Amino acid sequence: MISPIFIFDFDSTLVRIETLEALADLALRDAPDAAERKARIAALTDDAMNGRIDFGSALKQRLDLLALRREHVEALADRILDEATVSVRRNVDFFQRDAERIYIMSGGFREVIAPLAERLGVAADHVLANDLIYDDEGRVTGVDEANPLSRDNGKPEVIKALNLAETLGGPVVMVGDGWTDAEVKLKGAADRFYAFTEIERRPKVMEVADAIAASLDEVLHAEGVAGRWSYPRNRIRMLLLENIHPAAVERLEEAGYTVETMKGALDEDDLIAAIKGVHVLGIRSKTNLSRRVLEHADRLLAVAAFCIGTNQIDLDAAADKGVAVFNAPYSNTRSVVELAIGLTVALMRDVADKSAAMHRGEWNKSATGSRELRGKTLGIVGYGAIGSQLSVLAEGLGMRVIFHDLSERLALGNARRMRSLDALLAEADVISLHVDGRKENTAIIGAAQFARMKPGALFLNLSRGHVVDVDALAEALTSGRLGGAAVDVFPEEPRTNADPFDSPLRGLRNMILTPHIGGSTEEAQEAIAEFAAERLLGYLNRGDTTFCVNLPNVQLAEVTRAHRLLHIHRNQPGVLAELNRALSDAGLNILGQHLKTDERTGYVITDVDRDYDREALKALKLLPGTIRFRMLH
Repeated sequence: MISPIFIFDFDSTLVRIETLEALADLALRDAPDAAERKARIAALTDDAMNGRIDFGSALKQRLDLLALRREHVEALADRILDEATVSVRRNVDFFQRDAERIYIMSGGFREVIAPLAERLGVAADHVLANDLIYDDEGRVTGVDEANPLSRDNGKPEVIKALNLAETLGGPVVMVGDGWTDAEVKLKGAADRFYAFTEIERRPKVMEVADAIAASLDEVLHAEGVAGRWSYPRNRIRMLLLENIHPAAVERLEEAGYTVETMKGALDEDDLIAAIKGVHVLGIRSKTNLSRRVLEHADRLLAVAAFCIGTNQIDLDAAADKGVAVFNAPYSNTRSVVELAIGLTVALMRDVADKSAAMHRGEWNKSATGSRELRGKTLGIVGYGAIGSQLSVLAEGLGMRVIFHDLSERLALGNARRMRSLDALLAEADVISLHVDGRKENTAIIGAAQFARMKPGALFLNLSRGHVVDVDALAEALTSGRLGGAAVDVFPEEPRTNADPFDSPLRGLRNMILTPHIGGSTEEAQEAIAEFAAERLLGYLNRGDTTFCVNLPNVQLAEVTRAHRLLHIHRNQPGVLAELNRALSDAGLNILGQHLKTDERTGYVITDVDRDYDREALKALKLLPGTIRFRMLH
């Protein structure tokens, strides 16, 4: 198949601005009637782009309004690279690779266009634009009127004169947002016209277009340029629930994906309805992604848990469908640790009860029962990222630290490992839970464990609600066995802030209750958003599964000058051999290959040459054991 010859408009296509309007901001900065003149320039631009006024007349009127000087043009040229359209920045490699078959054609000015053209690798003689004329004092007096681009219907005239179909061979494809771009096809100078709508949507232009392209990815996908058959990013739907930080939305949309957000969690039936057609799901701790929901997820590729835990997700069911699950295991660590330290101080000093008494008008100034942290023993149950950092901060405050963990963990500072939970409970003045949410941890702290704690000990749970028997905790507090407790997580939590909360722990003395806010700081939520978003982008754009919790972890570089084939399969004998046999039968040259497996799943990443028959790939989807097959350009 012969590759197309591309003609790209400049304003609102390769860049997100209209050149004349940007020049107006520079030239009219100190003009007393600037607002009026800018409005007139914008109206003329709109009229010309929608075909309501001929281009040549609109250009002359706008230049007359501008009082333009050379320094204004040079200032815009200096920053034009920063104005490149998002999808153009994302596809610089396409321009550089196919530059010989790419032209930039504009009614704008060569001096402004040239820096971006050079950055994209487009030769100077492939930039078709107007040339400004200056007087001896650097004032713009007009444009070269001998250039057809200075007048109406200039674009079709210029393209026809190039005779591209014969000199280069292949169809001519026009991409732009304005009526002058549509005229190229309407006047027979191009075979196809894409109305480019990433920046501007002009109904009249869209009506006559062969297709509407919301990004450059759409154009390249439709034209199959250099094998670009990856699904266009803006067609990939992402649904983010539970008020995920806007930094994630910004990063994912910047990368070209379509993002929808919802503030609250969804129950199973509502999630089943919402997940249809969704490629990526983002959740926090209150949305349960069950096997039943996953069975209805017809297009789901990946899930991001914008939190530490993943016990709300059926990881095995996700793996069975080839759905990659990511979380943010470290991003809110500091926030949880600081809350644990703060709650410990508050419990030691009976701050919550004294504050409540003050609000009732009671003054109770007494040192009885108030203690310092220094010299007390902190027992940490679960010595992972949070527990170990809590250990360091507590030691810095003068506490003695002991810990218990089922896994081998390196003790930090002077912390001492306890071989049994019972031994830790008997020795600690303060017990803080930081275990994960696996089912085996259900009610690991109950009546028997509270009975083993020192009389008057303090107890904190900032891990998972189901790991503590809250009725037993309430009894331990009521009986006076415990001196106080702080709980941030509960076996049953409201799905939204509007739903009621109830617990047997309400109203108890020296009992601090917080609404699952351990990781809810602005810093933590932004860090989680950025980390989880980057993990999603790594998987979608490169196939990278680093930090994936249910598929084999493979760290991958960007795809360069190749196609990447991603094959997720059941871990059974012979799959790799069958895969390579199919690749060989398709005549594909393997440039590089990675295989990683766990006990249930295999993941093969194969980079191959770009030139091959798309139909040949169908065999890869039918190999025995295949769960999911995906291709990246």
